[in-house]
Amino acid sequence: MKSHAPTFNVVLDKRKIKEDGTYPLKLRVTFNRERKYYSIGFPSITATDFDRLEKSRDPFLKDIRVNISIVEAKATEVFKQLAVFSFASFEELFFPKEEKLNTNDVYGSIAKYVEQLKKEGRISTASSYNCTLESLKQFKTKLTFKDITPDFLNSYERWMLNNGKSITTVGIYLRSLRAIYNQAIEHGIITKESYPFKKSKFQIPAGRNVKKALNMAELEQIFHYPTISNSSEDKARDFWVFSYLCNGMNIKDICRLKYSNLDGDKLVFYRAKTENTKKSNQKPIVVFLTPEAKAIIEKWGNASKLPTNYIFPILQPNITPQRERELVQYLTKQINKYMKRIVEALGIDKPVTTYAARHSFSTVLKRSGAPIEFISESLGHNSLQTTEHYLDSFEDDVKKQYANLLTKFKK
Repeated sequence: MKSHAPTFNVVLDKRKIKEDGTYPLKLRVTFNRERKYYSIGFPSITATDFDRLEKSRDPFLKDIRVNISIVEAKATEVFKQLAVFSFASFEELFFPKEEKLNTNDVYGSIAKYVEQLKKEGRISTASSYNCTLESLKQFKTKLTFKDITPDFLNSYERWMLNNGKSITTVGIYLRSLRAIYNQAIEHGIITKESYPFKKSKFQIPAGRNVKKALNMAELEQIFHYPTISNSSEDKARDFWVFSYLCNGMNIKDICRLKYSNLDGDKLVFYRAKTENTKKSNQKPIVVFLTPEAKAIIEKWGNASKLPTNYIFPILQPNITPQRERELVQYLTKQINKYMKRIVEALGIDKPVTTYAARHSFSTVLKRSGAPIEFISESLGHNSLQTTEHYLDSFEDDVKKQYANLLTKFKK
């Protein structure tokens, strides 16, 4: 029977306070009156939140409470596996060293990048790369960078299409694979001369999105659609309208807005999508608030307008990236669900999702004669080509009008 058993507790490490007033959570191991503290990757919290952990119903704190139980249970299990306890032997089992990956293994490289993305809080991107990984594994059991040739890429593309994947999905998976290949070149794993993603070798297919923009008549119907005040349908319509009015802002950016982003009649913010990929070249997006947008903020916004508070009560402070994604996805699904009901009631035969708000914003500006450079800046794009993909074509009645001109001969 083991004597002098160590104790394992996740505690608030108050030896060093952070600039935001929080402390790190660490695993404290106590053995023979000696203590060691280990970082466990949890978000830092305040002393007040730590005192509330046991009984709080806050989703963020509930997540931490569950994860603390998991870490403490894991530490106890590790101890049971040791014949004789020592801090060194505990560390070896509790923090296993990362296995050395075969650098030429494409799947290992993708998996490693997925983990990196998760650590950076880029959960959606990590999920996308993981889908690419699973797809490739179904196509070929093992894959090295030398295997990625134009013939391989053409075969993989045909296989995906034959298995029901859309051109858009095929493009996403192949662009992810190309990004991993480019990383391999940077790390000297493969040479530039072998690069298969050239116009003369293999081109990634570019799918054309189904047009989702609404015309002004349809937008007017949505704006004036009667809803029960403060109902789920009312909230969904208002958040969709807010997105449309605010440069087609996506739902994640709406959820992240704080009162510090408000500057008089303007909202000034950075897109969450580009916070990691374009750190050196980020431009703030400026939105001039219409009376309708201001009314939505007043109606659904937090009562406390402190600069550090979120404008809309969707997210909580110190939230984990995974929990943030879950809350944003839930709101997006709710908006899409009720907007579908609204457009069906209005007789609008178009898929009016949150994505349609962004397309409608850009397309209405285009049809109003706004320069594409202005539209591009408003959307937060770095290239005009990206903006052009967002722009819808003209309505059928306009096309018909021009078609009739083809045979409008002089009499």
